[in-house]
Amino acid sequence: MSALADAIARSFTAGEPERPAVSPLRALGRRRLSGLEVLAQSVATTAPAASMVVLPVTMLQTGDPAAGVLTVLGATLLIMCIAGCVVRFTRRQVAAGGLHSFAFQGLGTRAALATGVAILAKFLGSAALTLHSGAVTVTTLATLAGFDATGAGARLAVLALVAAVVLAVLVRGVRVGAIAILAVELCSLVFIIGLSVLPAPGVVVLPAPAAGATHAVLYLALATIFSLAGFESATFFGPEAKRPFVTITRTVLATPLLCGALFVVAAWAAWTGRSATLLNAWLHGTASGVPAPLVVALHVGVGCSWLASATASAHAASRLVYSMGVERLLPRRFTRVHARFRTPWPALVLIVPVIALGAGVTAVAGAGDLRHVVRAMVVFAYVLVAAASVRFLLRIGEHTPAALDTGTAAAAVGTALLAYQLVATLLDGSGAAAAVVVALLLAGPCWQRFLRRRERLDGIGAFDCAESADVLPGSGALARDAAGNVVLVRRSA
Repeated sequence: MSALADAIARSFTAGEPERPAVSPLRALGRRRLSGLEVLAQSVATTAPAASMVVLPVTMLQTGDPAAGVLTVLGATLLIMCIAGCVVRFTRRQVAAGGLHSFAFQGLGTRAALATGVAILAKFLGSAALTLHSGAVTVTTLATLAGFDATGAGARLAVLALVAAVVLAVLVRGVRVGAIAILAVELCSLVFIIGLSVLPAPGVVVLPAPAAGATHAVLYLALATIFSLAGFESATFFGPEAKRPFVTITRTVLATPLLCGALFVVAAWAAWTGRSATLLNAWLHGTASGVPAPLVVALHVGVGCSWLASATASAHAASRLVYSMGVERLLPRRFTRVHARFRTPWPALVLIVPVIALGAGVTAVAGAGDLRHVVRAMVVFAYVLVAAASVRFLLRIGEHTPAALDTGTAAAAVGTALLAYQLVATLLDGSGAAAAVVVALLLAGPCWQRFLRRRERLDGIGAFDCAESADVLPGSGALARDAAGNVVLVRRSA
């Protein structure tokens, strides 16, 4: 008798378990999201339309466009290597904690907490920056329409209104507006690509180089990495995807590949002068001679891209906070979800005001220091997940020379970039940003010591697992994991 026939026959005689096995992440609503919806989340986080405008400006300010194109290309290749490290985990595990959960599988508790701190800081900071930029774009459009929105009160009102809309969309869930966001992003990309590749008269008139021009190539590389960062946000929605092992893996690989190719095209267009109309419209508006409708369309597209990125970043952060609540790393109140929409609303109610506050502080104090911190956290998290992939593959005995070399090289390059950034930040007079970065780097180990004293580390690394309802009755044995949860294990022969 075949194994399948034996399992079917056994299912008719097996009784229902007294306490069935359930996934610790089932409250989010398992197997709901299609591949297109997951892709929309991942692409929205990277804000490709906005980055295709901002990155060329940063590249041209380095003073050497040819070196700038190579830098963008090199940073894209590095991110593709990181994506290759991430998929070592997504093919084997589904978790709402994303990189935090993956780092635990390879490097243990301390690295997992350090990664969690870094990636949470990244998504909160990224959402604050993009929310601020989106609110500024809304203010600019209001001014172009004839409304006076230049006052401090008006700007704060616009920011508060945008944050309220973002919160409402987040509570409704990732499916609401996902396809609409992707459609708007695609329309914006078509428009921007058209302006970038078609021959355009004129020369781009750039503002004066920003402070720290001596490290311009480094900052361009970090800007490119930051623009591509967010592709891993798809991993936070693994339990909610219909085909998680396939969908998440494909999205993690496809997003940086597609967006990286767009950024290289944008850099090439700026180098060859084809994006003169695009950049002049963005930098100088109608004063550069660009028609007003084109300026308005450009700001609408870029503004939508930024706001979509803020929403997607907050979405990812809420799943990380939820996962940490399940693992008892954060208070249990964060494991509560909306009864209808299955969204972790307590986490969202905390996250969105923090993001709005960060955007408000950015509007007053500038984005320089926050940008330094967020970029450092991105690189640090990627270094840890690359190193974790190497240790993980060696532990399970499924390594290949290419996989080990990719992970080792990505971790080494990322470490060098992080060290260089800290030195450059200090040399450029941003000591406060460097101090915050060091504090966040040390937060993970300190957090581990705090939790160890309270014996709250046994639930870390929670991931989605098969439930009793997913398999034939009697086809698996029940056992308890380290956290005391009932789980299915392979039935002994």
